[in-house]
Amino acid sequence: MNHRAFIKICFAVLLFFYNSIDARLYAQEKTKESYKKASRKVETGLQNNNRDTLAQGYFDLGESYYQKGDFAKSETYYQKAKALFEKLGDAEGIAKSSRALAIVQEDQHKDKEALNNYNIAQENNVKTGDSNSTLLNRNDIGRLLKPDSIKVQQKYLLDNINLGIKNRDTNAIITNYLRAADMGLTNKAPFTTLSNYDHVNSYFKNKPEQALRYNQMVTNNYLQEKNYSKAIETKKQVLNEGFVQGSTQIQASEITSLADIYIQKKEDSTAIRLLNESYILSVKNGHTLEAKKCIEKLDSIFQSTGKKDKSLQLYKNFLSALPGIIVKDSSLTDNRIVAETENKIKTLETEKALKDALIRKKNIFNYWLIASVLILLLLMTIILFILKKLKTNNKKIALQSLRREMNPHFIFNSLNSINQFIANNNELEANQYLTKFSTLMRRVMENSKEDFVLFSKEMELLQNYLELERSRFPDKFNFKIDIDDALYADEQLYIPGMLIQPHLENAIWHGLRYIESGGYLKLSFKKVQQSINISIEDNGIGIAESKKLKTANQKQRSGRGISNTMERIKILNELYKQHIICVVEDKSGQEKGVIVKLTVPVLKNILHED
Repeated sequence: MNHRAFIKICFAVLLFFYNSIDARLYAQEKTKESYKKASRKVETGLQNNNRDTLAQGYFDLGESYYQKGDFAKSETYYQKAKALFEKLGDAEGIAKSSRALAIVQEDQHKDKEALNNYNIAQENNVKTGDSNSTLLNRNDIGRLLKPDSIKVQQKYLLDNINLGIKNRDTNAIITNYLRAADMGLTNKAPFTTLSNYDHVNSYFKNKPEQALRYNQMVTNNYLQEKNYSKAIETKKQVLNEGFVQGSTQIQASEITSLADIYIQKKEDSTAIRLLNESYILSVKNGHTLEAKKCIEKLDSIFQSTGKKDKSLQLYKNFLSALPGIIVKDSSLTDNRIVAETENKIKTLETEKALKDALIRKKNIFNYWLIASVLILLLLMTIILFILKKLKTNNKKIALQSLRREMNPHFIFNSLNSINQFIANNNELEANQYLTKFSTLMRRVMENSKEDFVLFSKEMELLQNYLELERSRFPDKFNFKIDIDDALYADEQLYIPGMLIQPHLENAIWHGLRYIESGGYLKLSFKKVQQSINISIEDNGIGIAESKKLKTANQKQRSGRGISNTMERIKILNELYKQHIICVVEDKSGQEKGVIVKLTVPVLKNILHED
């Protein structure tokens, strides 16, 4: 094993050891403020589930990594930002993240992906009315669509630079100058504007990382042409910049880059002087990697010139100085903080993903549960609706049946009366009776079709019925119908059909027919507010006396007239939400007879069940 390999192994072991020692070695806890702010935004967004803050945090992290030149990480965070802005429907956010993503993808020569994102950025710029950004993206799209035409690309780059100057958009100016420098390196066709380095460099004053990147690109352009004097001049110009003078790490790195030019120019003495200068600066200020880089380049020069002893001494000096360099190296601390922050963000993202997955599963379960409950409620509603319909239909059928149910006494007795008229050769009275009977039966059949009939039609039926019954019992009673003028004049008034007739029949057959003469039956209708008070009054033998006169055969059969009426009243009240009242009682005191009191509501239209 030669001394170079041995020293390199020792260096690696020692460097690993010092990277693992106590945290006291990392005395300078410092990271860039932009990175800190971006990281805090991401952490806050993840912890509070705030997608706006999280999207902006990801975008700012992408910017921070882009400034550092870590394009891969920058692309990752820009993509995360874009995805969130798309979920939020934030056209402005989509536009800026898509453009930033396109730029970093183009820097990595992912032209197809970059073209797609420029298009997305342009579409959203149009939505937000950002005409300047629309033009920038349009030019970038045109440039990528003509990759083989240097003139077309130069034209679009110049257009964007001029747009940036016009709108004081430093980012647009810097991006397109960087793109121009990169195009010059790639196509070996230097951009004419690059020659005016001083003018261009003025735009990079507040962008040190990009200024260094641009300076190196311009330098590489000159080196590509073997124009060493211009390359050295360009590198020396950046060494005089304030941001370089204020950072020993950047200063050491740029001196090493300048030494590289002299190595290519074959001026080893100047290169060695510059590398020693960079090495001393790195050792003094704790820039481990820069010191290592200088040692390797010096070793390469000494080895090529046969000065192996100097190379060995160089490594010995470096190994003895290494612990002190590492202690001072703030970049190690910065890298550790960045690594810890990234790990924390990954942990929070994982936790959020798990939490979101749990919420999704819970939501899916809740949706299924709610859907099941709704379906169950719907089924129950349908069942209840069907049951209600069936119940209503049953009530309607019952009403229809009750309406059509006639007291057999009336029909049979009427037929007997007709037979009696014929037997007595009283054909005229038989014909008259038969005519009235047929008219009455026709009215009964017509009125039995509906639960409510016109008041005038019901009055006509009752008039016919009473006249028919009086013709059968001419010596037993007289009748009178008294109607309130307000009711008689109303042609659109409805009342329940066949509700009064059974009481009239009851009064005649169970009360008036048992007296010798002088019987009377009074039917009266009176409007009281929104109700009709109906009164049926007779001077017959009364309810109690009628029960005593019933034959054994009549007692075995219960009459259906009154019970039918009471059942109908109950069903009508339930079905149509009415309040029909019927009271049947004997007259009080010495007065004989029965009084029936009916109360029905005033109805202007035929009712329908709910």
